[in-house]
Order: sequence, then C-alpha cells, then structure tokens
Amino acid sequence: MNNPVVKQVLRFILLLLLQVLVCNHVVLYGYINPNIYVLAILLLPLNVPKSVQYIIAFAAGFFVDAFIQTFGVHASASLMLVALRPYVMKLLEINKKGDYKGVPVPGKKDLKFMVVYTVILVFIHQLFVTMLEVFSFQGFFISLISILLNTLFTTVLVLCIQYIFTPEKKQ
Repeated sequence: MNNPVVKQVLRFILLLLLQVLVCNHVVLYGYINPNIYVLAILLLPLNVPKSVQYIIAFAAGFFVDAFIQTFGVHASASLMLVALRPYVMKLLEINKKGDYKGVPVPGKKDLKFMVVYTVILVFIHQLFVTMLEVFSFQGFFISLISILLNTLFTTVLVLCIQYIFTPEKKQ
C-alpha cells in the first residue's frame, strides 16, 4: 500500500468510524469527549488543493454530525480547521527555511512542532465546537474547562495515534 491517496482515504474512513462508534460514546467526568477525527484533517498534505481539503473537512464533520445530531457544529468546526491550518503552519515555521507545503507527520517534523501544531489546531476546533453547542456566555467557566480538558485529552490521543502508527523516522 504505497499509494498515498489510498492511505489517506483508509485513514479517513478508519478515524471516522472510530469516532462515531467508539469516541462519541466516551464521556469522561461529564466534560471530556475526544474528537480524534480531526487527525484526518491535521494529516492532510498542504499541497492538496484547497477545495479538496474543504470537501474532506466538510464530509468528516457532516458524518460526525449525522451520528450525534449536532446539526452542522462539527462540519463548521472542521471547515474552520482547514481554513486556519496553513496560517498555523506558517506561524510555526516562520524562522525555518524551506516551504511549509509538507505533510505534518512525526517522521518529518520534530516532537515540539507536532505538539504545538496539534495543541493549537485542536484548541481552535474544540473552542469552535463548544461555543457553537453552548451558544451562550452563561456557564462560561464550565465551557472553558470543557474546552481545555477536551483539548488536552484529544491532543494526547492524537499524538499517541500519530507516533504509534507513523513508521517513518525523522530525516
């Protein structure tokens, strides 16, 4: 299975199934619900056409929304993630020479980059999801705790999955 498109499609399907069949039923302490499907979006190569990235993000979010009946919350958060991803990449690689068009995977980036990249984008995603679900400033601190705990838990899961299933070594 050397075809990168087949790998991306299989990873996309596997992560979505894992999200809707397992992670949507995991609620820890009433606040933590991991959203590991964002990994499919985070690992998209940046040289994929923007329109294709938006279609993939919308499809992922719509699929999750359909199973948990959140009416577009995850679809819009996924679209936001795709829109902001290139800017986060530019911000993180501002001092480095070379282009930022690569694939952000552990085999090509160091641990510090992967942690910061994942934390920033997962936080943005969780913030967007939580604010759209709550749509109020009532219970602001509870929402903030939920955002932070979800970000932490999802980030740890995403990084663990990336480092377990990425066989490439840094060059």
